[in-house]
Formats: sequence, structure tokens, C-alpha cells
Amino acid sequence: MQWGFSTDIKPILKQAMVNLGNILDVDLSAGTFTASPYPEAMIQRCLGGRGYNVEHLFSRLPAGTDPLGPENILMISCGLLTGTSAPASSRVHVNALSPQTGILGSSNVGGFFGSRLNAAGVQTLILRGRAPKPVCIFIDKEDIRLMDAASLWGCDTRETRERIKAGYPKASLSILAIGPAGEQQVPFACLMTDQDHAAGRTGMGAVLGAKNVKAVIVCRRPARNGSLSETQALVIKDYFEQIRKSIHFDYFHRHGGAGYVDWAHDMGILATRNYRSNRFDASRDLDGKQLAKYRVRAKGCHRCPVLCKADLFFHDGPFQGEEAVRPEFEPMVALGSKCGLSQPAAVTHLDSLCARLGVDSISAGSLIAFAMDLFDRGILTRKDTGGMDLTWGNVAAMEILLHQMAQRKGFGAVLAQGIKKAASEIGRGADRFAPHVKGLELSAYHPFHIMGTALGYAVSSRGGDYNQLYAALEYGWSQEKARAELGTARAVDLRSIHGKGALIRRAMLVNIALDNLGICKVPALSLIGAFDLKNEAALAAALMDRPISPEPLFEAAERTANLERLFNLKHGMQPQEDDLPSMFFEMSAPAAGAESRRLDWLNPMVRDFYAVMGWEENGIPSENTLRRLGLEDALKGMKDWKKAG
Repeated sequence: MQWGFSTDIKPILKQAMVNLGNILDVDLSAGTFTASPYPEAMIQRCLGGRGYNVEHLFSRLPAGTDPLGPENILMISCGLLTGTSAPASSRVHVNALSPQTGILGSSNVGGFFGSRLNAAGVQTLILRGRAPKPVCIFIDKEDIRLMDAASLWGCDTRETRERIKAGYPKASLSILAIGPAGEQQVPFACLMTDQDHAAGRTGMGAVLGAKNVKAVIVCRRPARNGSLSETQALVIKDYFEQIRKSIHFDYFHRHGGAGYVDWAHDMGILATRNYRSNRFDASRDLDGKQLAKYRVRAKGCHRCPVLCKADLFFHDGPFQGEEAVRPEFEPMVALGSKCGLSQPAAVTHLDSLCARLGVDSISAGSLIAFAMDLFDRGILTRKDTGGMDLTWGNVAAMEILLHQMAQRKGFGAVLAQGIKKAASEIGRGADRFAPHVKGLELSAYHPFHIMGTALGYAVSSRGGDYNQLYAALEYGWSQEKARAELGTARAVDLRSIHGKGALIRRAMLVNIALDNLGICKVPALSLIGAFDLKNEAALAAALMDRPISPEPLFEAAERTANLERLFNLKHGMQPQEDDLPSMFFEMSAPAAGAESRRLDWLNPMVRDFYAVMGWEENGIPSENTLRRLGLEDALKGMKDWKKAG
């Protein structure tokens, strides 16, 4: 492979090497780089990762910015502990203005990219402008280059990875790449790394594609752990042991998140046939346990003992001979029960296709389910779909639609706009069956039987999503713990609306803190499940060699939560958008026990959440809250936002 121009900035990097590494700022339009040390003050203010990103973007992206224009800024940040000896310290957070929602784009990814970026001396990668032609960004500890990527444009993510690695046969590379969907700027295009890890939601792949960047290549293997102090070793060992001793550890190791489909059915929270139902009659057939016979080996992310992923080989059936990676819980639902598909091998095949095309499997599956629902209702016909039969569970049609969406062709071009705009274009009442909040398609839990998740969908800073709140305490905590920690035992009654404001506030802040630290949520929240940040504070204190308690982690997370809220208000979000789709108020609601009305169940939870967050009744952070958090500078535009609210 012939690579093009390069720019060597060894002196800049060498001068800037301190502690957490550098902020590497790339002006793609000019082809220039600058590097500076990560500010010590930011450790106390926001830790790293997600927190640092929103601090930077809030002050630098003016209202009216085009998400796909060169003025948008894409940030890729390691958490405070990413790449360290801390267990499960693999995560990287990606932010920009979202082309899918028009508000904060936010996604998180594990694997090994973060640990290698950290080893190369980069804490945060900032991408500005737009390259005049397709490029890859190559990062080593002593070398940064822009490389001609014309020959890679058009390749899927697997081909991209293989061709880049073929050009560096002896190097240890980690590659974050876009597929055809990112090149076509599909608003739910994702970033893929290490074959099977996705920064999936809110269209960060479209932003990278709009900047003419095909991939970020990191050529650096993390150094072996140096000698740890006795205290450090004990804290790390304790965290590992808490993960391993979880009652769910062995099951999660064997089946991953895919093994919880049947559980969600039993709980009555499994999104089925575009949320027409909260149970799927074929959930046992779809459940990830059915993939165990195809498992070749378990695998996982940097420093994680769970190894919740697995390589599969299909030795029988319609996909005989295919190699794949076992899907996570969300794609099992999005491409499975949401679409009426009960064949786990077919879901795996489709999920692999999403990864290669570079589309968010949650949004893609939700869009297909939406189209199938409209087809079943007669709102769409074969004339609309180009002759395709979109009956529930039609695998062949689903595969065609995925290709069409990634290439913006045929009926797939309509869906490729995202569900909100697609429903508007289709018309004929299609918007009544479009499950999204703020333009982001909902994730796997059906909101009727799980009120905390329903509230989380409504108030999440990136739109209708579970993972950014990950409120597993709602079904993991005892009533006694809920009473002690949240003020009422009813907070963990799935069908009760009481105490949900405090519950979602706790979940939100803990999730932000983990994103700021770079710690994976599966071991921290699904397995250990403490939601108190004591373990994570002990890890940070030991590895930073300074006193750190949970309180500053919570405070930094609260600061991030309020800045994300202000960012969204600044970019046009209206507080009344903290809502659920109308489709959920046109059905009977088991949680309310009668006809569903916002006034009965959703509105009280939203008001409760605003109150515990220290926000005004209109959902805007109060001046007292912002001053308490040291966000006085953010008050400047408050009068305008209050008027808008």
C-alpha cells in the first residue's frame, strides 16, 4: 500500500509528555498538529473522558453549528484510569455535535484502542476542520502522520482493518475506523475498533466521515505493568475479586449480555415487534444461550476478567462456515425481538453486517422494526419498499435494508435519515409508531414495566437510551438498600413511579463518573452493582497516589451532567422534549393500571427528577446549582434559555 504525505512532530510530543499524556489537537483543514499536557486542574474538575469532552465542547461550539460541517469538533478521550492497571479500564469516550439528534453526540467504546492511545501518550484526541481528501491519522509515541486513505475509501471496517495491518505486518496496531455508512454520513453511522467494539450511538461515524477521516491508527502496545506498591496491588486485587465473586460472573462470562433476552421477557420489559408488546413468544429460542454450541473462545477488553465477548463459528445451519462475534444484549433485541426474528444465528449475521458497514445496530434494528410495523399496518406497501416484503422476521429483507441504509439507496435511503425524519417523510401517521426521544431510537427495554428506564429514556442527555444511565440498581438493589440510599423502598419497584427521580439521578451520576474514569459498566454495575463509587474512588486514589473519596467523583459527574444539559439547551433542545413517544400514551399502560396518560405517570417522574437535580420546574439548571458547581461562566446565556423554555 502506498501512503501519502506525513507530518512529523516528534519534538512537540517529547516536550509535552507528562503524567496523563497529551491533548493532541489536529487541524485537518491545515494538516497541522499541536500537543499540550492534560491540565492538572481538569483532574479535579472533571477527571477525564466524557467530562473533559463536554467542558471543551460547551465553550467552543456555538449555537447553529452544522454537525456535518468542518466547524464541528470531534473529541476522543481516555478516562482518568484508561490503560492503567485498574480492572476493566478500557473505555474511551467520543463526543461531538450529533448529526442524528442535533444535540450532544456521545458514545463510548472499549476493547484495546484506549489503552494503546494512552500508551502512545495521548489522553485526548481533538479533530477540527475537514481534510481536503480522505486520510488516516497515524499515532505512535514519537510520530504523528496524516496518510492518504483514498485506496481505503469504500472499504468496510473489516477490509479497512485488514488492509492497514497488511501494510504494517510487524506492528502492533489498534484501529478506530468508519465503514461505508460513515463515508455516506448516515446520521447513525458508528466507529468500530478491534473488529467487534462499537462507539455506536448518535452518529459519531458520520462526523468522522464528514471530516474525510477513514481511520485513526494507534501503533503502540501498552507497556507491561511496572511494580505496584502493596496498597495499589491490594486495591486492584480487591476490585478483581469483587467482580469474580458476583453471582452473575460465571453466567456473564459464558453467555455475555446476549444471555439475558429470556430474562427480559420474563421481566416483561423486552421490546418486541416495534414495542407492540413487552414479551416475545420466542424469547427462549432467541436467547444468547442458544449460541453456546458455536463458541470458539471467550475474549474481552483491556484488563477485564469478565471476557464477556466470544468468537463464534457456525458449523451448521444457513450460516454454516461463517465466523462471527457474539452480539451484545442490545443488538439481540434490536435485530431480534423488535423485528420479530427469533433465530440467534441470523441476528449474529446481521449484527456482523452492521459492524462491517459501520452502522449503529440499535438504530438500524429499530428502523427496520419501525418499517416492518408500518408494513404490517398497511401504511407501507411493496410499492413504497421497492418490492420488498417487510413481514416480521424476514432476514433477507433485513439484510437488503442494512446495505441500502449504509449506501443511502432505495427505500433504505428513507430510513437512513433516522426514525424521526423518516417518519416525517413517509407521513400517513407513521410518526405515531416511531419510538424515539429527541431523535434517538429507543433501546431494548420496553418502558411500560420499568418506570426508572422510562424516565431515563425521557431525560438522558443523548436521547432515548439506556446505556448512558444503566440503571441496573432498579432491579438489582433490595428494598432495604433503596430505602436507605434513595429514601423509599418503592424506588426499586419496577412499576412504581415513586422515588424514580432519586434513582435516575444516582444512576446518571455514577455512569458519568465511570465514563470520566474510563471504567466499563458491565463489571462495575451489572456485576458488583454498588452504585456508590467507593471501589472506583479507591482505585483512583491508589493509582493516582493521592487521597480521593467518592464525593469528588460525584461532584465532577454532577458538573458534567449540568454542562451536558446546558449544551443541549444551547443547541436548541426544549425541556418539553423530556418525554416519551406518543405511541406509549395510545396504549394501555400496565404501570398505571389504566389508560396511559403523561399526567398520571411520566410527568410526575420528570418533575421529581428536575427537583433532585437542582433544576427549575422548566428543566433548566438553577443559578444556585450552577454556582455551587463552579459553573458561573455558564450562567451568561441562562436568560435566553429560560425564555426558550
